[in-house]
Amino acid sequence: MLKSFLLKDSIEVGCDEAGRGCLAGPVVAAAVILPPTFQHSLLNDSKKLSEKTRLFLEPIIKEKAIAFGIGVVSEREIEEINILNASILAMHRAIENLAVVPEHIIVDGNKFKPYGGIPYQCVIKGDSKYLSIAAASVLAKNFRDELMLELHADFPQYAWDKNKGYPTKTHRKAILTFGPTQFHRMTFNLLGDSLQLDLFQ
Repeated sequence: MLKSFLLKDSIEVGCDEAGRGCLAGPVVAAAVILPPTFQHSLLNDSKKLSEKTRLFLEPIIKEKAIAFGIGVVSEREIEEINILNASILAMHRAIENLAVVPEHIIVDGNKFKPYGGIPYQCVIKGDSKYLSIAAASVLAKNFRDELMLELHADFPQYAWDKNKGYPTKTHRKAILTFGPTQFHRMTFNLLGDSLQLDLFQ
């Protein structure tokens, strides 16, 4: 069972991002402050959950949360500051959008930068250890998936409704066939092999 908090008797926020490994679209983060008594048997790392379960959990998380926030960093910002810094910036923006100021931050992964002088702790695989990080992973994933579905309506050839911008064979074949869009991350290895060199000649 996932733990309710890392630091007892503190307003603790859990943070996670979605879309770090994608070839297209923004990186999205969420920050969630849950009440200490919150529990839900289905809540886990969003990567372990079906889309149906994630969508089921979203309104429950939003209703029960003390506060939640979403942060988005665009493709062009990713190009400028790199994906690691963009992921951290997205989490900072998510925290900034909270209606309640947290006293402690727990972050999925091993990299973060100080935010507002608030103490923080990085937790490897935190989204499968702490409820607030798992909740953040669900909200970030759902929000980003919805963005990619909206983009899919204008660019159906890339199958973003299915791959959500991740580097699948279908996605890479479409990039080779139709070229990249303004939503592709041009500093990423879009084709995944030597064909990458031909893309920009």
